[in-house]
Amino acid sequence: MDKELVVLVEEAPEGGYTAKALGAALFTEGDTLEEVEANVRDAVLCHFEEADRPRVVRLHFVRDHVIAV
Repeated sequence: MDKELVVLVEEAPEGGYTAKALGAALFTEGDTLEEVEANVRDAVLCHFEEADRPRVVRLHFVRDHVIAV
């Protein structure tokens, strides 16, 4: 595993947030950004063995902004 894991965080249509890792089968969600951060941390600890665990988890916030023209 690379030393860094990138996780895409998006607003969920029904409310709250979803988080999906790039290059790893890791997905979680939460009602607040603080909850998502805690859930990502827990998911990383559960998903990876200590020797394979990334040293850095980068949360990349994705937000669509639609405008009418």
